[in-house]
Amino acid sequence: MSVPFFDLKLQNSKIRKEIDAAISAVVDSAHFILGNNVAELEKEAAAYHGAKYAVGVASGTDAIHLALKAAGIKEGDEVITTPFTFVATAEAISYIGAKPVFVDIDPGTFNIDPDAIKKHVNGKTKAIIPVHLFGQSADMDRIMAIAIDNGLKVIEDSCQAIGAKYGGKHVSTIGDAGCISFFPTKNLGGFGDGGMVITNDQGIYDTVKVLRGHGSRVTYHYDMVGYNSRLDEIQATVLRVKLKHLETYMEARRKNAVLYNELLAGVVETPKEYQNVRHVYNQYTIKTKDRNKLQEFLKSKGIGASIYYPLALHLQKVYEHLGYKKGSMPHCEKIQDEVLSLPIFPELTEVQVRETASAIKEFFLPAGRQGKK
Repeated sequence: MSVPFFDLKLQNSKIRKEIDAAISAVVDSAHFILGNNVAELEKEAAAYHGAKYAVGVASGTDAIHLALKAAGIKEGDEVITTPFTFVATAEAISYIGAKPVFVDIDPGTFNIDPDAIKKHVNGKTKAIIPVHLFGQSADMDRIMAIAIDNGLKVIEDSCQAIGAKYGGKHVSTIGDAGCISFFPTKNLGGFGDGGMVITNDQGIYDTVKVLRGHGSRVTYHYDMVGYNSRLDEIQATVLRVKLKHLETYMEARRKNAVLYNELLAGVVETPKEYQNVRHVYNQYTIKTKDRNKLQEFLKSKGIGASIYYPLALHLQKVYEHLGYKKGSMPHCEKIQDEVLSLPIFPELTEVQVRETASAIKEFFLPAGRQGKK
């Protein structure tokens, strides 16, 4: 049986009539940039998160960039973050002219290690970007305590974690701002790029709104150097349709994760979910030293599996000028060689989950391999 890593067509087919009607209404309105749908999506997203404000922007990358700028991060500042993430997290810091300071991760959650953060705070440090990787919140109590003690801003990278919670609160509402991606394969995905900044800080909200539209508050009058980072109406109307289904999508992902956990217990190391969080499984990521061989075996069976991420940012060519060397972040460097993400999308059937788990058992058990070691 073929099991795709992701099937966007299947998800969209189930709500096709809603989407077609919504897009047709936008086409008929002939209003395509920052119209009523963007405004309504911002209200709905803020309400969903229990936040005061939301600002639609052109991508998750832009959301991080503009949030940092609105929070007052400047050239020469240092921003602490994780190297085990998509490059956009660090790129946004670089766009400002600030310096990314990478620190190691907690090997259990794959998220940034608060103890490592604490060791790297100095006079130049101005912000922390925790990444809620794969859909599970970072340890926000400890991160916020460090930030408060040192007067630092906290910009949450929630690009993989819309709907995730920490201590009953939605991620993106715990720090100064949170950043969401609407890339098509995210838990809430559009039909192209899109992003959003969530915040309870009116100053950040007002500044991001100005920055996204070329630095203008009044048409053809410019108060600051801004950007062209506007969320378009077609993306917004698609996202409004899908937002109504988001909780259903997440519960389906969580149900699939529970089944994987049951079927793969004792075979490979499965994801850890902590008691005070709601993991939303943008990725379901296992660990094994036989990662590459397992991926090839699954491919031979027609089962999709992907590696997030094969080379941590501190070892990438683009950041070699920062001076990090192999061995500087042992947990991260070990994990990058062991992680493999399995199909977890909401429309995945129980039969497909069982087929995937069966193939993994077939790879490990007859050969006498020990996936958990």
